Amino acid sequence: MEIPYTSEPRQDTGLFNAKVGIWLFLASEVMLFGALFSTYILLRVGAEPGDWPHGLLNIPLGMTNTIVLIVSSITVVMAWASLKMKNFARFKMFQSITLICAVMFLGIKSYEYHDKFSHYEVLLNDGKVVDGHLVGNGKEEITIHGHYVDKAEAAKVTHAWQEREIKHEEITIKRSDIKYMESYGPWHSTYMAIYFTLTGLHALHVIGGALVIGFLWGPGSKMWKTDPERFTNRIEVSGLFWHFVDLVWIFLFPVLYLL
Repeated sequence: MEIPYTSEPRQDTGLFNAKVGIWLFLASEVMLFGALFSTYILLRVGAEPGDWPHGLLNIPLGMTNTIVLIVSSITVVMAWASLKMKNFARFKMFQSITLICAVMFLGIKSYEYHDKFSHYEVLLNDGKVVDGHLVGNGKEEITIHGHYVDKAEAAKVTHAWQEREIKHEEITIKRSDIKYMESYGPWHSTYMAIYFTLTGLHALHVIGGALVIGFLWGPGSKMWKTDPERFTNRIEVSGLFWHFVDLVWIFLFPVLYLL
């Protein structure tokens, strides 16, 4: 049985079926991310003055990822436009750039995640707090590349934005002197939990979108020879999803990195 309206538009909506479907799906995605953003805003506004971390994230890396996704959105449009102009080779070229941008984005985000999981706050038995990156992990002692901080200040604000002014050193700590130590993973604070939830969910969308684009770039591109109009529509639909992924990050970057 032939599926209707895969290429030609429906009379009631003026759109082909896949385009109607992707818009309905994106509406549900807006509600999902809207709820998460609303949660962040309520927690942020409700926090005590000075208790919400600032400067914990790497702004240059976040800006780089923003530029990478914007470039990928441009290449997605150019790939679709190339098919409209019956230029399959240019389509392949532009979608290759899109996939490279997706890999770059995920690579940078992986580096950021690794940085957080290797960044520790160590509370000593004498009440001192050491904040920095774990560079040595022995049975009897650990080594932190960081600095001593005031415990009260450590509970309120993190220090990445101050690192230009703070002198870091290799600090060796005996395990017997440690009261507790905790990395800056999602369990560290409410802010980190929100950061990993929002960026992790967004990264899953990037992976999903890249897989679809990769399939249409590779095995799925055979449809171009049998039904070019339907194939072009598929590229348009995948592009709409990719634009949404880009738009979500454009909101995530200032909310998490700058505010």
